[in-house]
Amino acid sequence: MGLRKTFDKWEPAFKKGGKLSAFGSFFEAFETFVYVPKTVTAKGAHVRDSIDLKRTMSTVMLALLPAIFYGMYNIGVQTSLASGSAWGFWQCIWFGFLKLLPLYLVSYIVGLFFECLFANIRNEEVSEGYFVTGLIIPLIVPVTIPLWMLALAVAFAVVIGKEVFGGTGYNIWNPALMARAFLFFAYPKQMTGDDVWVAGVDGFSGATPLSQLAATGSVDYSVADMFFGSIPGAVGETSTLAILIGAVILIWTGVASWKIMLSCVAGGLLVGLLGDVPCYYQLIMGGFAFGCVFMATDPVTSAQTEAGKWIYGFLIGAFAVLLRLFNPGYPEGMMLAILVMNTFAPLIDHIVVNSNIRKRLKRAQTV
Repeated sequence: MGLRKTFDKWEPAFKKGGKLSAFGSFFEAFETFVYVPKTVTAKGAHVRDSIDLKRTMSTVMLALLPAIFYGMYNIGVQTSLASGSAWGFWQCIWFGFLKLLPLYLVSYIVGLFFECLFANIRNEEVSEGYFVTGLIIPLIVPVTIPLWMLALAVAFAVVIGKEVFGGTGYNIWNPALMARAFLFFAYPKQMTGDDVWVAGVDGFSGATPLSQLAATGSVDYSVADMFFGSIPGAVGETSTLAILIGAVILIWTGVASWKIMLSCVAGGLLVGLLGDVPCYYQLIMGGFAFGCVFMATDPVTSAQTEAGKWIYGFLIGAFAVLLRLFNPGYPEGMMLAILVMNTFAPLIDHIVVNSNIRKRLKRAQTV
Protein backbone atom coordinates (compact mmCIF):
# COMPACT_ATOMS: atom_id res chain seq x y z
CA MET A 1 0.00 0.00 0.00
CA GLY A 2 2.86 2.35 0.84
CA LEU A 3 4.50 1.63 -2.52
CA ARG A 4 1.25 2.42 -4.36
CA LYS A 5 1.05 5.78 -2.56
CA THR A 6 4.65 6.51 -3.52
CA PHE A 7 3.89 5.86 -7.20
CA ASP A 8 0.79 8.09 -7.03
CA LYS A 9 2.78 10.85 -5.33
CA TRP A 10 5.55 10.89 -7.95
CA GLU A 11 3.39 10.26 -11.02
CA PRO A 12 2.50 13.94 -11.77
CA ALA A 13 6.19 14.84 -12.03
CA PHE A 14 6.63 12.30 -14.84
CA LYS A 15 3.46 13.24 -16.73
CA LYS A 16 3.47 15.67 -19.67
CA GLY A 17 4.37 19.11 -18.36
CA GLY A 18 6.00 17.74 -15.20
CA LYS A 19 9.58 18.54 -14.32
CA LEU A 20 10.63 14.93 -14.99
CA SER A 21 8.43 14.33 -18.05
CA ALA A 22 11.50 13.47 -20.14
CA PHE A 23 11.78 10.27 -18.09
CA GLY A 24 8.07 9.42 -18.25
CA SER A 25 8.61 6.15 -20.13
CA PHE A 26 11.10 4.93 -17.53
CA PHE A 27 8.63 5.65 -14.70
CA GLU A 28 5.73 4.03 -16.56
CA ALA A 29 7.80 0.92 -17.30
CA PHE A 30 8.65 0.37 -13.64
CA GLU A 31 5.12 1.13 -12.43
CA THR A 32 3.44 -1.29 -14.84
CA PHE A 33 6.04 -3.95 -13.99
CA VAL A 34 4.97 -3.77 -10.34
CA TYR A 35 1.23 -3.11 -10.84
CA VAL A 36 -1.37 -3.88 -13.50
CA PRO A 37 -1.85 -0.78 -15.72
CA LYS A 38 -4.76 1.45 -14.71
CA THR A 39 -5.72 2.28 -18.31
CA VAL A 40 -8.80 0.60 -19.85
CA THR A 41 -10.64 0.84 -23.15
CA ALA A 42 -12.95 3.86 -23.04
CA LYS A 43 -14.89 3.61 -26.30
CA GLY A 44 -15.25 1.77 -29.56
CA ALA A 45 -15.64 -1.91 -30.37
CA HIS A 46 -13.22 -4.15 -28.55
CA VAL A 47 -12.81 -7.71 -27.33
CA ARG A 48 -13.40 -8.28 -23.64
CA ASP A 49 -10.75 -10.77 -22.63
CA SER A 50 -8.63 -11.43 -19.57
CA ILE A 51 -5.51 -11.90 -21.68
CA ASP A 52 -3.31 -8.91 -22.41
CA LEU A 53 0.37 -8.58 -23.30
CA LYS A 54 1.44 -8.46 -19.65
CA ARG A 55 -0.43 -11.66 -18.78
CA THR A 56 0.88 -13.38 -21.89
CA MET A 57 4.47 -12.46 -21.05
CA SER A 58 3.94 -13.52 -17.42
CA THR A 59 2.74 -16.93 -18.59
CA VAL A 60 5.81 -17.40 -20.80
CA MET A 61 8.07 -16.39 -17.91
CA LEU A 62 6.32 -18.94 -15.67
CA ALA A 63 6.80 -21.62 -18.32
CA LEU A 64 10.53 -20.82 -18.45
CA LEU A 65 11.06 -21.35 -14.71
CA PRO A 66 11.59 -25.17 -14.85
CA ALA A 67 14.33 -24.74 -17.47
CA ILE A 68 15.91 -21.89 -15.48
CA PHE A 69 16.00 -23.77 -12.18
CA TYR A 70 17.28 -26.96 -13.75
CA GLY A 71 19.84 -24.95 -15.71
CA MET A 72 21.19 -23.43 -12.49
CA TYR A 73 21.44 -26.88 -10.94
CA ASN A 74 23.16 -28.33 -14.01
CA ILE A 75 25.78 -25.57 -14.01
CA GLY A 76 26.77 -26.75 -10.55
CA VAL A 77 26.60 -30.43 -11.52
CA GLN A 78 28.86 -30.03 -14.56
CA THR A 79 31.37 -27.96 -12.57
CA SER A 80 31.32 -30.49 -9.74
CA LEU A 81 32.03 -33.34 -12.15
CA ALA A 82 34.76 -31.40 -13.96
CA SER A 83 36.55 -30.48 -10.74
CA GLY A 84 36.22 -33.92 -9.19
CA SER A 85 34.17 -32.57 -6.30
CA ALA A 86 31.08 -34.10 -4.73
CA TRP A 87 28.68 -31.19 -4.34
CA GLY A 88 25.23 -31.63 -2.90
CA PHE A 89 21.99 -30.39 -4.47
CA TRP A 90 21.90 -26.98 -2.78
CA GLN A 91 25.60 -26.34 -3.38
CA CYS A 92 25.05 -26.98 -7.10
CA ILE A 93 22.01 -24.67 -7.11
CA TRP A 94 23.86 -21.89 -5.29
CA PHE A 95 26.90 -22.12 -7.58
CA GLY A 96 24.64 -22.04 -10.65
CA PHE A 97 22.69 -19.08 -9.28
CA LEU A 98 25.89 -17.06 -8.72
CA LYS A 99 27.07 -17.82 -12.26
CA LEU A 100 23.73 -17.04 -13.90
CA LEU A 101 22.90 -13.90 -11.93
CA PRO A 102 25.49 -11.61 -13.64
CA LEU A 103 24.18 -12.71 -17.06
CA TYR A 104 20.65 -11.72 -16.08
CA LEU A 105 21.76 -8.40 -14.61
CA VAL A 106 23.54 -7.50 -17.85
CA SER A 107 20.63 -8.75 -19.98
CA TYR A 108 18.01 -6.68 -18.17
CA ILE A 109 20.04 -3.56 -17.43
CA VAL A 110 21.25 -3.15 -21.01
CA GLY A 111 18.06 -4.36 -22.67
CA LEU A 112 15.64 -2.30 -20.60
CA PHE A 113 17.83 0.78 -20.94
CA PHE A 114 17.49 0.71 -24.73
CA GLU A 115 13.80 -0.27 -24.54
CA CYS A 116 13.06 2.72 -22.30
CA LEU A 117 15.30 5.01 -24.35
CA PHE A 118 13.45 4.29 -27.60
CA ALA A 119 10.06 4.45 -25.88
CA ASN A 120 11.00 7.83 -24.46
CA ILE A 121 12.14 9.10 -27.86
CA ARG A 122 8.89 7.94 -29.47
CA ASN A 123 6.81 9.14 -26.51
CA GLU A 124 5.33 5.64 -26.15
CA GLU A 125 4.74 3.25 -23.28
CA VAL A 126 7.40 0.62 -22.66
CA SER A 127 6.30 -2.80 -23.88
CA GLU A 128 6.51 -5.83 -21.60
CA GLY A 129 7.96 -7.88 -24.45
CA TYR A 130 11.57 -7.51 -23.36
CA PHE A 131 10.93 -9.14 -20.01
CA VAL A 132 10.66 -12.48 -21.81
CA THR A 133 13.51 -11.75 -24.23
CA GLY A 134 15.75 -10.74 -21.33
CA LEU A 135 14.88 -13.97 -19.56
CA ILE A 136 15.65 -16.13 -22.60
CA ILE A 137 18.96 -14.65 -23.76
CA PRO A 138 21.10 -15.94 -20.81
CA LEU A 139 19.51 -19.38 -21.30
CA ILE A 140 20.77 -19.82 -24.87
CA VAL A 141 24.39 -18.72 -24.46
CA PRO A 142 27.31 -20.42 -22.67
CA VAL A 143 27.45 -19.52 -18.99
CA THR A 144 31.12 -18.63 -19.55
CA ILE A 145 30.36 -15.86 -22.05
CA PRO A 146 32.18 -12.61 -21.10
CA LEU A 147 29.70 -10.07 -19.79
CA TRP A 148 30.83 -7.29 -22.12
CA MET A 149 30.15 -9.53 -25.11
CA LEU A 150 26.70 -10.32 -23.75
CA ALA A 151 26.05 -6.58 -23.31
CA LEU A 152 26.94 -5.93 -26.95
CA ALA A 153 24.72 -8.79 -28.09
CA VAL A 154 21.76 -7.54 -26.05
CA ALA A 155 22.18 -4.01 -27.42
CA PHE A 156 22.31 -5.39 -30.96
CA ALA A 157 19.22 -7.53 -30.40
CA VAL A 158 17.14 -4.67 -28.99
CA VAL A 159 18.29 -1.86 -31.30
CA ILE A 160 18.91 -3.63 -34.61
CA GLY A 161 16.70 -6.67 -34.07
CA LYS A 162 13.61 -4.85 -32.82
CA GLU A 163 13.58 -1.09 -32.32
CA VAL A 164 14.62 -0.15 -35.86
CA PHE A 165 11.49 -1.97 -37.06
CA GLY A 166 9.24 -0.05 -34.67
CA GLY A 167 9.46 -2.02 -31.43
CA THR A 168 7.51 -4.97 -30.04
CA GLY A 169 5.06 -6.40 -32.55
CA TYR A 170 6.90 -5.08 -35.62
CA ASN A 171 10.18 -7.00 -35.53
CA ILE A 172 10.89 -9.57 -38.25
CA TRP A 173 13.27 -11.84 -36.32
CA ASN A 174 13.20 -13.24 -32.80
CA PRO A 175 15.27 -10.76 -30.70
CA ALA A 176 16.75 -13.42 -28.39
CA LEU A 177 18.03 -15.37 -31.39
CA MET A 178 19.42 -12.16 -32.86
CA ALA A 179 21.57 -11.85 -29.73
CA ARG A 180 22.79 -15.41 -30.11
CA ALA A 181 23.45 -14.98 -33.82
CA PHE A 182 25.47 -11.82 -33.10
CA LEU A 183 27.64 -13.68 -30.61
CA PHE A 184 28.01 -16.73 -32.87
CA PHE A 185 29.27 -14.77 -35.85
CA ALA A 186 31.17 -12.04 -33.99
CA TYR A 187 32.78 -14.18 -31.28
CA PRO A 188 32.66 -17.83 -32.43
CA LYS A 189 35.47 -18.89 -30.07
CA GLN A 190 33.35 -17.97 -27.03
CA MET A 191 30.23 -19.64 -28.45
CA THR A 192 31.53 -22.94 -29.83
CA GLY A 193 33.87 -25.74 -28.88
CA ASP A 194 33.91 -28.08 -25.89
CA ASP A 195 35.55 -25.73 -23.38
CA VAL A 196 32.82 -23.05 -23.11
CA TRP A 197 30.10 -25.03 -21.34
CA VAL A 198 31.60 -25.61 -17.89
CA ALA A 199 32.09 -22.67 -15.52
CA GLY A 200 34.89 -22.35 -13.00
CA VAL A 201 37.22 -25.10 -14.28
CA ASP A 202 39.94 -23.78 -16.59
CA GLY A 203 41.11 -26.08 -19.35
CA PHE A 204 38.30 -28.62 -18.91
CA SER A 205 36.71 -29.90 -22.12
CA GLY A 206 33.06 -30.94 -21.89
CA ALA A 207 31.75 -32.20 -25.22
CA THR A 208 28.06 -31.77 -25.90
CA PRO A 209 26.07 -34.54 -27.64
CA LEU A 210 25.95 -32.49 -30.85
CA SER A 211 29.70 -31.90 -30.91
CA GLN A 212 30.27 -35.62 -30.32
CA LEU A 213 27.90 -36.48 -33.16
CA ALA A 214 29.60 -34.04 -35.53
CA ALA A 215 33.09 -35.29 -34.64
CA THR A 216 32.57 -39.06 -34.42
CA GLY A 217 29.13 -39.82 -35.85
CA SER A 218 27.96 -41.22 -32.50
CA VAL A 219 26.86 -40.01 -29.05
CA ASP A 220 28.31 -41.29 -25.76
CA TYR A 221 25.50 -39.93 -23.57
CA SER A 222 22.47 -42.08 -22.80
CA VAL A 223 18.93 -41.15 -23.83
CA ALA A 224 18.12 -40.57 -20.14
CA ASP A 225 21.07 -38.18 -19.74
CA MET A 226 19.97 -36.14 -22.74
CA PHE A 227 16.27 -36.16 -21.81
CA PHE A 228 16.72 -35.19 -18.16
CA GLY A 229 19.62 -32.84 -18.92
CA SER A 230 22.74 -34.27 -17.23
CA ILE A 231 24.92 -33.00 -20.08
CA PRO A 232 26.99 -29.91 -20.94
CA GLY A 233 25.24 -27.22 -22.95
CA ALA A 234 23.51 -23.85 -22.87
CA VAL A 235 21.81 -23.17 -19.54
CA GLY A 236 18.18 -23.57 -20.58
CA GLU A 237 18.58 -26.09 -23.38
CA THR A 238 19.89 -29.23 -21.67
CA SER A 239 16.78 -30.63 -19.96
CA THR A 240 14.07 -31.71 -22.41
CA LEU A 241 11.88 -32.67 -19.44
CA ALA A 242 11.98 -29.14 -18.00
CA ILE A 243 11.23 -27.71 -21.44
CA LEU A 244 8.26 -30.07 -21.86
CA ILE A 245 6.82 -28.85 -18.55
CA GLY A 246 7.01 -25.34 -19.97
CA ALA A 247 5.37 -26.54 -23.20
CA VAL A 248 2.42 -27.96 -21.25
CA ILE A 249 1.93 -24.61 -19.51
CA LEU A 250 2.04 -22.69 -22.80
CA ILE A 251 -0.33 -25.05 -24.59
CA TRP A 252 -2.77 -25.35 -21.65
CA THR A 253 -3.05 -21.56 -21.35
CA GLY A 254 -3.30 -21.11 -25.13
CA VAL A 255 -0.32 -18.76 -25.18
CA ALA A 256 1.73 -20.78 -27.70
CA SER A 257 0.70 -22.77 -30.76
CA TRP A 258 0.78 -26.54 -30.34
CA LYS A 259 0.58 -26.81 -34.14
CA ILE A 260 3.97 -25.16 -34.54
CA MET A 261 5.49 -27.36 -31.82
CA LEU A 262 4.06 -30.60 -33.22
CA SER A 263 4.93 -29.85 -36.84
CA CYS A 264 8.45 -28.81 -35.79
CA VAL A 265 8.92 -32.18 -34.10
CA ALA A 266 7.54 -33.95 -37.17
CA GLY A 267 9.96 -32.15 -39.49
CA GLY A 268 12.91 -32.96 -37.23
CA LEU A 269 11.98 -36.63 -36.97
CA LEU A 270 11.46 -37.03 -40.71
CA VAL A 271 14.83 -35.56 -41.71
CA GLY A 272 16.45 -37.26 -38.71
CA LEU A 273 15.80 -40.60 -40.44
CA LEU A 274 18.70 -39.72 -42.75
CA GLY A 275 21.21 -39.64 -39.87
CA ASP A 276 23.42 -42.26 -38.24
CA VAL A 277 21.69 -42.07 -34.85
CA PRO A 278 18.00 -42.69 -34.04
CA CYS A 279 15.93 -39.79 -35.34
CA TYR A 280 14.49 -39.00 -31.90
CA TYR A 281 17.99 -38.14 -30.69
CA GLN A 282 17.68 -34.90 -32.64
CA LEU A 283 14.79 -33.81 -30.41
CA ILE A 284 16.73 -34.14 -27.16
CA MET A 285 20.11 -32.78 -28.29
CA GLY A 286 21.17 -29.15 -28.39
CA GLY A 287 18.61 -26.39 -28.63
CA PHE A 288 15.96 -28.23 -30.65
CA ALA A 289 13.38 -28.63 -27.87
CA PHE A 290 13.96 -25.16 -26.40
CA GLY A 291 13.76 -23.48 -29.79
CA CYS A 292 10.68 -25.47 -30.77
CA VAL A 293 8.77 -24.53 -27.59
CA PHE A 294 9.90 -21.02 -26.71
CA MET A 295 11.20 -19.34 -29.87
CA ALA A 296 9.59 -20.91 -32.93
CA THR A 297 6.22 -20.12 -31.32
CA ASP A 298 6.94 -16.40 -30.85
CA PRO A 299 3.60 -14.87 -31.97
CA VAL A 300 5.28 -11.82 -33.54
CA THR A 301 7.77 -13.60 -35.81
CA SER A 302 5.94 -16.87 -36.55
CA ALA A 303 3.24 -17.63 -39.13
CA GLN A 304 -0.22 -16.36 -38.23
CA THR A 305 -2.54 -18.49 -40.38
CA GLU A 306 -3.54 -21.92 -39.09
CA ALA A 307 -2.28 -23.78 -42.17
CA GLY A 308 0.79 -21.57 -42.22
CA LYS A 309 1.70 -22.66 -38.68
CA TRP A 310 1.92 -26.30 -39.80
CA ILE A 311 4.16 -25.39 -42.75
CA TYR A 312 6.29 -22.96 -40.74
CA GLY A 313 6.92 -25.38 -37.87
CA PHE A 314 7.63 -28.35 -40.14
CA LEU A 315 10.22 -26.42 -42.14
CA ILE A 316 11.97 -25.24 -38.96
CA GLY A 317 12.35 -28.79 -37.68
CA ALA A 318 13.43 -30.15 -41.05
CA PHE A 319 15.89 -27.34 -41.78
CA ALA A 320 17.44 -27.53 -38.29
CA VAL A 321 18.22 -31.24 -38.55
CA LEU A 322 19.32 -30.85 -42.18
CA LEU A 323 21.97 -28.37 -41.04
CA ARG A 324 23.09 -30.69 -38.28
CA LEU A 325 23.50 -33.65 -40.62
CA PHE A 326 25.12 -32.02 -43.63
CA ASN A 327 27.02 -29.07 -42.21
CA PRO A 328 29.70 -30.48 -39.86
CA GLY A 329 31.11 -26.99 -39.28
CA TYR A 330 27.87 -25.95 -37.58
CA PRO A 331 26.48 -28.85 -35.50
CA GLU A 332 23.59 -26.82 -33.99
CA GLY A 333 21.07 -25.79 -36.65
CA MET A 334 18.05 -24.61 -34.65
CA MET A 335 19.05 -20.96 -34.41
CA LEU A 336 19.54 -20.48 -38.14
CA ALA A 337 16.45 -22.55 -38.96
CA ILE A 338 14.18 -20.31 -36.87
CA LEU A 339 15.73 -17.07 -38.15
CA VAL A 340 15.38 -18.20 -41.77
CA MET A 341 11.75 -19.20 -41.27
CA ASN A 342 11.07 -15.92 -39.40
CA THR A 343 12.06 -14.28 -42.68
CA PHE A 344 9.70 -16.42 -44.75
CA ALA A 345 6.76 -16.53 -42.31
CA PRO A 346 4.97 -13.56 -43.99
CA LEU A 347 5.40 -15.25 -47.39
CA ILE A 348 3.93 -18.49 -46.05
CA ASP A 349 0.91 -16.60 -44.69
CA HIS A 350 0.55 -14.74 -47.99
CA ILE A 351 0.48 -17.99 -49.96
CA VAL A 352 -2.02 -19.58 -47.57
CA VAL A 353 -4.36 -16.56 -47.64
CA ASN A 354 -4.24 -16.30 -51.44
CA SER A 355 -4.88 -20.03 -51.75
CA ASN A 356 -7.96 -19.70 -49.56
CA ILE A 357 -9.18 -16.72 -51.62
CA ARG A 358 -8.81 -18.68 -54.86
CA LYS A 359 -10.67 -21.66 -53.40
CA ARG A 360 -13.57 -19.46 -52.26
CA LEU A 361 -13.76 -17.68 -55.60
CA LYS A 362 -13.78 -20.98 -57.43
CA ARG A 363 -16.48 -22.31 -55.13
CA ALA A 364 -18.56 -19.16 -55.61
CA GLN A 365 -18.29 -19.46 -59.42
CA THR A 366 -19.58 -23.03 -59.40
CA VAL A 367 -22.67 -22.20 -57.32
